[in-house]
Amino acid sequence: MLTGIEEVDWASLGHAYGPADDVPELLRGLASADPAERETALDGMYGAVHHQGDVYDSTLACIPFLLELVADPAVQDRGCIVELLTSIGGIELDDDEELDELDPEGEEFIPAANYAMAAAAIAAGADVFLGLVSDTDPEVRLAAPCALASLHPEPARVLTLLRERLTVERDTEVRLALVAAVGRIALRHASLRTETVDWLGWLARAAQDPGLRLAALAQRARCAPGDIPDDIVPWVTGLLEEIRTSALGPAAPGTERAATPTLIGQVRELLEEHAAGRPAPWTEELLRTLHAALDDRVDDRIALILAQLRSPDWGQRSDAIWLCGGLIRIWRGRYEEVVRLVGAQLDDPEPRLREAATSFLERLFELGAPAADALAARLTVGSGTRPALAGGGSQNGFVGRSGRDGALLALARAGDARAVPLLARALEEREVRRELLYAMDGLGPSAAMLAPLLRRRLAEVELDERLYDRAAPLLYALAAVRGSQAVPEVLRVLRGAPANRRDWVRESALRTLAAFGPAAQEAVPDIRGLLVAESATVATTAARALWAAEGDLGEVLTALERWLRPGASGADWCSAAQALGEIGPAAASTASALRPGLASRDLWVRVRSAAALWRVSGDAAAALPVLLAAWEENRHARVDVAECLAEMGPAASEAQLVILTELTRRRRHNAREGASGSHDIHLDEKLLTVCRAALARMERGAF
Repeated sequence: MLTGIEEVDWASLGHAYGPADDVPELLRGLASADPAERETALDGMYGAVHHQGDVYDSTLACIPFLLELVADPAVQDRGCIVELLTSIGGIELDDDEELDELDPEGEEFIPAANYAMAAAAIAAGADVFLGLVSDTDPEVRLAAPCALASLHPEPARVLTLLRERLTVERDTEVRLALVAAVGRIALRHASLRTETVDWLGWLARAAQDPGLRLAALAQRARCAPGDIPDDIVPWVTGLLEEIRTSALGPAAPGTERAATPTLIGQVRELLEEHAAGRPAPWTEELLRTLHAALDDRVDDRIALILAQLRSPDWGQRSDAIWLCGGLIRIWRGRYEEVVRLVGAQLDDPEPRLREAATSFLERLFELGAPAADALAARLTVGSGTRPALAGGGSQNGFVGRSGRDGALLALARAGDARAVPLLARALEEREVRRELLYAMDGLGPSAAMLAPLLRRRLAEVELDERLYDRAAPLLYALAAVRGSQAVPEVLRVLRGAPANRRDWVRESALRTLAAFGPAAQEAVPDIRGLLVAESATVATTAARALWAAEGDLGEVLTALERWLRPGASGADWCSAAQALGEIGPAAASTASALRPGLASRDLWVRVRSAAALWRVSGDAAAALPVLLAAWEENRHARVDVAECLAEMGPAASEAQLVILTELTRRRRHNAREGASGSHDIHLDEKLLTVCRAALARMERGAF
């Protein structure tokens, strides 16, 4: 085994962390009789030799030995090695795609040719995978179909083999993998697509196993998304019910392995935990494939999710929540009933389902309102005017503080006043989740009662190197609740800011003082002293705070115009422009200083300058073209632009078509495939709200 491994000059080769002289030990570890050693070696292969999908010269050198290991039935966990080879050789490059990139140390490039050479080397030895479809190890049979579909150079031969194997294979998950591989071949090879789509359609109706029919239906939809049947929702719902009733009873026990201190081991344990107690955990991936194929058929996708949320199977309800998380993040739609049903899961005895529901609701902000009653009920116990938080150890409570805090965060972000007394209780605890403090700005006047507690906590914060991390959320919350009685505590932080992130601390404190307005008179000397700060963000925020406290423009405009000069950085200019925009018509004399920003190369300088120019001078003729150009150039500027258009009203009437077009789009303006932020949904809903307000004002001429 591993013949010739010593003949390779591994030290001259490299991987993600330097010379590859440790690779022989990793390869031998893959063949070890010790499960922990095999898993550690596999972790090393992914962590260094195939780091984040990269293919180094050492990765190429490993391929013959990995193929040798796969071919040896005495080697255990060969399915994992097959998956590793599939990942190494499975990347597909377009003719014009370049993957040359710096290694983690930035010292050399990983040539794009490495990926092509890896694919060619594995394809040359891919016949080894043909025999693995009938291997005695089900884990090997599970991994082999994808390897064949991705790497074998004769797709027609593989297609025939996979379809034939399906007639004799009895393991459910392996059968699903065979169908998925058939779909993969159809996607990769157009010449085989028509016959494969027809075969998948036949299988979706002919197979006796409902899971197999669902897999075939999902792959057919994936391969022919333009030809998905109109009755897809009742069809899939019926299959899910068949799967549920046929899978009743305890789930089959999995193979237990000793825990290993590796990333691979942690992922495996999480997947095992996720699947534990579920008779058919594989339905989640099938439905994920189907949802991806349905894409912008949002109403059908919502109908499928609603059917799942009403299922007696908690696993299907959990899957529906995770699937809806991806749907609502990308697509606009009517989610009220979905949110209400997700809220109902908070009362389920299964902790994983409650966790999924809480995690989903946290990100909804105003869209979470239909679940507010369920959140409030779940967070409170007993009666009286001061609710108690449901304890983590009680039968009806959340498991752990994180679940309770997540539900409270969801309730607060929904703007529900019932969160206020619960936040008061949270503020009395030793540690407070920072997101709860940032959620107080949507609670309205009822949150004023929180000011004394926030003031006390701010007074307890030590003026050390960690001041910003601990004080900034409290300062934000005090500004949100207008807790002006805390001026002495805010001044303490402003004056005591340490060298570490001093400007950040000062800016946060000044923003809070600005929110207090005239009630911050006591702080005026300190504020005035920071008008000449070297940091533009500090100086401009001080100017805003001074204007809010005194209403005297004398020093304020001078301090702000200092940053509207040739050579100023984009960030500095934007800070000053935003401050002038907040002052409004009283700063009309600065219009000439703002105009050069309209022609800046920096989009955000143009946007901030145009918005400020409108707000100080009402010059829509100069501002509007700049704003509309930015709207098209950068979608992330649309919320700021829409806010200004709403203020302009009839003066922005030529923007009506732009606003109408945005309101009719189904896809969220900031949607990103494979990535998301905690505020993405909230920002898109804010855009829609502002667009509606802008359109209404344009149409009727005034509020």
